[in-house]
Amino acid sequence: MNIAKNKIDIRSLSLSALQEHFTQMEEKSFRAKQVYEWLWKKSCFSFDEMSNISKELRAKLDENFVINNVKIHTSQVSADKTIKNSFILHDTHLIEGVLIPTPGRMTACVSSQVGCSLTCKFCATGYMERKRNLNADEIYDQVVLIDQQARENYGQPLSNIVYMGMGEPLLNYANMMKSVERITAEDGLNMAAKRITVSTAGIAKMIKKLGDDEVKFNLALSLHAANDEKRNTIMPINEQNSLKALAEALKYYYAKTKNPVTYEYIIFDGVNDGIQDAMELAKFCKHLPCKVNIIEYNPIAFASYINAGEDKVEAFAAYLTKQGINTHMRRSRGKDIDAACGQLAIKEKAKTVAV
Repeated sequence: MNIAKNKIDIRSLSLSALQEHFTQMEEKSFRAKQVYEWLWKKSCFSFDEMSNISKELRAKLDENFVINNVKIHTSQVSADKTIKNSFILHDTHLIEGVLIPTPGRMTACVSSQVGCSLTCKFCATGYMERKRNLNADEIYDQVVLIDQQARENYGQPLSNIVYMGMGEPLLNYANMMKSVERITAEDGLNMAAKRITVSTAGIAKMIKKLGDDEVKFNLALSLHAANDEKRNTIMPINEQNSLKALAEALKYYYAKTKNPVTYEYIIFDGVNDGIQDAMELAKFCKHLPCKVNIIEYNPIAFASYINAGEDKVEAFAAYLTKQGINTHMRRSRGKDIDAACGQLAIKEKAKTVAV
């Protein structure tokens, strides 16, 4: 029997809720604030490490609460120094997260769901079943653990976070938002919101909600076609979230936040690589201030897509640039260990690990 099931997940509680529990335990409320700081500012995974808390209170905490922290299950290092991690959760589910070191920045790519409910045809995660949403603390833990890796392996802290791992962040909206709040809060990791990018396959109503919430972080839309017929084939989510609906949602989002949007565009050979496709994309870009990241495709076993030829990619990018669109070429990293964009998928079962 797992006794922890009868305990409260302490990081699911707000500070005020934790203070209420402390009052019920006949403990001073300022002690709750100390514990909260240990959990979120010092990223403490054990009550025993809370050195300014009495042994008696630590024992009481251990009796009533649990810290369901994420652990590194396995790690692989790419030839380009990218590190891919398999993380094990308290219920033995596995997810993946990646440390991407590049000159001038250390980026953590984190997951938001166990698997994914969307079925994007080019993405390995899209061929997995969605098991559950990640809790806010499980997203937070990925950032903490990847930051430790960056410091230990490359002598630098994390500078950027991208929600581009497994799952669709906007279908786990509340937990995604809480994780950002804890990562950016002064009594959390105190990272700048502008260093965080949340990527979506395109959920129109949730993009509008981002606008209503006036978020400070960056938004990226995984686009890959500015033609409904083509995008329906590549990304079935487009059938319920047409380009017209997305354009309206993005304009609403921009009006509320004044944040430019990034469009992610993979150029597949013979699919979306023509000048007509570039023209359609350029037209879509006119809706609001934006930039386009042209991303190298990383083939997966489940799909028959391949990268467009270099000449077509260059012609595509040149057309966008000529139209005055801020266009960047993004080379994939970690391909040799299946850590690159679209390649994350759990291929192993969890080994027996004490959790």
